[in-house]
Amino acid sequence: MAVCARLLVLSLWGLGLASTMEVPSLKMNNGRDMPAIGLGTYLGFDQNGVVKSKDKQLRDVVMRAIDVGYRHFDTASVYETEQEIGEAVKMKVEEGVVKREDIFITTKLWNTQHRRTEVAQAINDSLKKLGLDYIDLYLMHWPIGLNADYSHSDVDFMETWRGLEDAQRMGIVKGIGLSNFNKQQLERVLKEGTIKPDAIQIEVHLQNVQKEMVEFCQSEGVVVMGYSPFGSLVARHGSTVEGPKIDDPVLSSIAQKYGKTTPQIVLRWQIERKVVPIPKTVNPKRLEENINIFDFTLTPDEVEKINGFDTHTRYTLPSFWQNHPYYPFDKVDNPIADPFIKV
Repeated sequence: MAVCARLLVLSLWGLGLASTMEVPSLKMNNGRDMPAIGLGTYLGFDQNGVVKSKDKQLRDVVMRAIDVGYRHFDTASVYETEQEIGEAVKMKVEEGVVKREDIFITTKLWNTQHRRTEVAQAINDSLKKLGLDYIDLYLMHWPIGLNADYSHSDVDFMETWRGLEDAQRMGIVKGIGLSNFNKQQLERVLKEGTIKPDAIQIEVHLQNVQKEMVEFCQSEGVVVMGYSPFGSLVARHGSTVEGPKIDDPVLSSIAQKYGKTTPQIVLRWQIERKVVPIPKTVNPKRLEENINIFDFTLTPDEVEKINGFDTHTRYTLPSFWQNHPYYPFDKVDNPIADPFIKV
C-alpha cells in the first residue's frame, strides 16, 4: 500500500467544488496499511438468492468510487461481485487514475470451502474473477464450516485458518483475517495460529458498539472493520427498526455543529474509535458524502454520547446456523429458516 495518509481531491456533492481530504490508513500486523474506510459491495439477498448487479451497475459504482477517492473495496465470494470490482479496477488502472498497489481489495472465503486443501482453490477462483494476481486481505467469512449441501461440516476453523496461513506464505494473499468471530474464537486463533490475524470484520454501529471486542482486537494489533455501520439509521428488509434515526436530536446537534449529515457523524464516530467502516451505497451523492468525513474530528465527549446508544442489537443474526458448534452468537428461541437451502 501507499503511505499512511493519502491526499485525495473530492468533489463536494456534485457542486463542482473541490476539497483536499486526508484519508488515513491503519497499520496491520503484517506491516501493510489498510485505508480507513472501505466501500461494501454486498447487494443483498432475496427469495431468489444473492442479489446480482444488473447492466454493470456495480462496476460503474466502483469506478465512480475510485474517482472520488475510495481505495478500499470489500467483497466476498458469496456476494458474486468480485468480477465487476475487478473490471472497474482494471479500467481505472488502464486510464492511469490509479495503480494496482493503490487499491486495497478485501474478499472472503465461503463456509463450504473450509478444508485446508480447499482454501487455495477458493482464493484462486476469487483471483480469476477479480483479474488480479494477489488479494490484499482475505478473511474467513464465518467460523462455521458447511458441506456442499449446507449441512454442518465437522471441519475445525483452525484447520481453515492454517489454509489461510498457507496462502499468505504462498504470496497469493498479502494479509489474512477473520469475520464474524466472537472474542473466544479470536483468542483461540491468536493462541494456536502461527500467523496473527491482520483484521477482523464484525458488525459495529450505534446499537452494537462492541467496546470490549474492539479494545481487545486493537490490543492485539488486529484492525477492526465494521460492517452495517449505519445501524438503525437505515431501513432494513423494507421496514424501519427501533433505534436512532436520521433526525435523532443528539446526532442532529452534533451534525449541525460540524456542518455534516447524521450518517457522516456516525461514520466519523467509527473513525475516532479506529474502526474501519464499510458503508454500502450505489447512490453517487451518498458515495461522496460517506467519504467526506476526514476534515473534522469529534470530541471525546461526543464519542461517548454516541456510545450511549448501545443496546447490543445485531442485525446480522443467522440463527439458522445456531446449532453449529462454532456458531459465534447467542442462541434465540425462534430461529429463522436457512435461506441458503432451497426446499
